[in-house]
Amino acid sequence: MSPRVLVLNGPNLNMLGVRQPEVYGRNSYADIVAVCERAAEARGAVAEVRQTNDEAEMIGWIHAVAREKSFDAIVINPAAWTHTSVALADALVIPEVPVFEVHISNVHAREAFRHHSYVSPIAAGVIAGFGIAGYGHAVDRAVDRA
Repeated sequence: MSPRVLVLNGPNLNMLGVRQPEVYGRNSYADIVAVCERAAEARGAVAEVRQTNDEAEMIGWIHAVAREKSFDAIVINPAAWTHTSVALADALVIPEVPVFEVHISNVHAREAFRHHSYVSPIAAGVIAGFGIAGYGHAVDRAVDRA
């Protein structure tokens, strides 16, 4: 059975290419989906990519992984929830699968409030600052740990 990786994207990532291209680049959300699917396919795995602006929906998806045992790893760009959501961090430990945090920009070179992550302490790895290519790296690492 092929490893299955769930790639989750938080708020405003659906606006890539429009929102602050000087920070996030000109790639679209569809480009992220393509990067993840190609990376998984190259490793004989499957990536399912989702995005939401609703934190409750995101947490519901994570709970479903725990209940259904449907994925072997999670790659997540929590976006703004990185710095604000204890609830998201608490949910990510429930499925007991490796979690990889990814950010398009280098959050550590930006505003001070972006330097703290509630997700990083529970993540198996963190990739930041490599643009959307970081998603491919994260999917590779997730397949390695699946």
